[in-house]
Amino acid sequence: MLRKISVVAASFLSVITTYAQKNKNSQLERPKLVVGLVVDQMRWDYLYRFYNKYSNEGFKRLLNTGYSLNNVHIPYVPTVTALGHACIYTGSVPAIHGIAGNDWTDKETGKNVYCTTDESVKPVGTANARVGSHSPKNLWSTTVTDELRLATNFQGKVVGVSLKDRASILPAGHTPNGAYWFDDSSGSFITSTWYMNDLPQWLKSFNALNLPDKLVANGWNTLLPISQYTESSPDNSSWEGLLGSAKTPTFPYSNLAADYQAKKDNIRYTPFGNTLTLKLAEAAIEGEKLGGDDVVDMLAVNLASTDYAGHKFGPNSIEVEDVYLRLDQDLAQFFNYLDNKVGKGKYTVFLSADHGGAHSVGFLQEHKITTGFFGDGIEANMNQKLKEKFGVDKLINGVDNYQIYFDRKLLKENKLVLDEVRDFTVQEIENDPNDLYAVSVTKVQEATIPEPLKQRIINGINRQRSGDIQLISHDSMLPPYAKTGTTHSVWNSYDSHIPLIFMGWGIQHGASDKAYHMTDIAPTVSSLLKIQFPSGNIGNPITEVTGK
Repeated sequence: MLRKISVVAASFLSVITTYAQKNKNSQLERPKLVVGLVVDQMRWDYLYRFYNKYSNEGFKRLLNTGYSLNNVHIPYVPTVTALGHACIYTGSVPAIHGIAGNDWTDKETGKNVYCTTDESVKPVGTANARVGSHSPKNLWSTTVTDELRLATNFQGKVVGVSLKDRASILPAGHTPNGAYWFDDSSGSFITSTWYMNDLPQWLKSFNALNLPDKLVANGWNTLLPISQYTESSPDNSSWEGLLGSAKTPTFPYSNLAADYQAKKDNIRYTPFGNTLTLKLAEAAIEGEKLGGDDVVDMLAVNLASTDYAGHKFGPNSIEVEDVYLRLDQDLAQFFNYLDNKVGKGKYTVFLSADHGGAHSVGFLQEHKITTGFFGDGIEANMNQKLKEKFGVDKLINGVDNYQIYFDRKLLKENKLVLDEVRDFTVQEIENDPNDLYAVSVTKVQEATIPEPLKQRIINGINRQRSGDIQLISHDSMLPPYAKTGTTHSVWNSYDSHIPLIFMGWGIQHGASDKAYHMTDIAPTVSSLLKIQFPSGNIGNPITEVTGK
């Protein structure tokens, strides 16, 4: 009798074990952690311009083990930071997600609006309201990070980190566990009351390390002997800007430590800003226990020093090359950290950029490539012509994002018809051979503008927040403030062609030259995680990266 009971019990235990194993195998599989790395102002060609000097564990690890999309473009104008981060994480465009620029002109008041400023929230970690009073309230669409929070009933954690407020806030979405950015007045990372009323202890401990002071203590010299920077122009080129107290744009920057103490934003223009950000990312993983359980978490990291260095020195400077070589080393260390902390093969990384950057005007002139400056004095010149035509001064109250804004109050007071004023302005601008196109935002479809430029204008115009006329410059024309270094904003490939590489859990190795858009990133991550697409998404999953 006992033997029969033992046999039945053993059989029952076997059935239970088999059922449990089958049930375990049938559970939804996801990575433990998704890390989004957005390298600010990273042109696609940087992957290969500096390829021979990269290590095997940074950018080359992404290329050699991940899936690289080589023909990804931004499907809207203007191509600027806030729009890039919003697009990557919403899968949408300014016409829908509401972020019309880093800033824009309010059509009713004529006042400047910064994309993340929110006077209803207070700074946390600083007394500086200008730096700390920020939130994602101006973002109308959900992000893939929001959708992860919703899909996991807010058990999956989300954190955003960057030197820039907008590049932390917009990727992290509306519902994160935290979004943190750098305060130049204190040299610490901060947040706002949108997220919490006090900094978490792990961030207080991180700030207490005074890591920026340590990173800049020995100044900035080239990683390699300067003679090996053969991919860049000679040091001290005329089109480079100056850093801190330096009299020339040349290595070594021996006064960096003192310059940082005098003005803490100087760290932003050096490779050490990226190092600092990745160390913060590691502290966030430790402090929030990201990737520490079976519920997938997400970490949005913006590496902003590449943008600051690009603006300051230009794409062909030794400074920018050194920033990328040092970033390559930082990425190698970060991937090694993820391997050890989360587990190799248990996390997914994607690397992309919010926009690219043009060659410096001086550099192009030096090499006999057509270039110049665009838009200098356009507001004053057009206001004078409008006054002569309509008898009213200062009808234009702003030129932002290559867009002209008209003063609605003046138009109404003087009983002027917006369309008449707008059409006259378009005609006057197009009579100037220095301008390629000027188009009324209400008449883009009927304008004689080729694709894909026409669609990019439509995607970039937000009915409530964008201007009344979109300006398009000739190729390689920069705004007048970019006398040294460079900038970005336009539809051309140097600004719109971005890298996109996926690596890790669920990703096969390979590469593709098929055409994709920045809007395809969010739905690809959503599909990988089996969560809903963001609310304003217009992109499509890139099935090549998963082999499905």
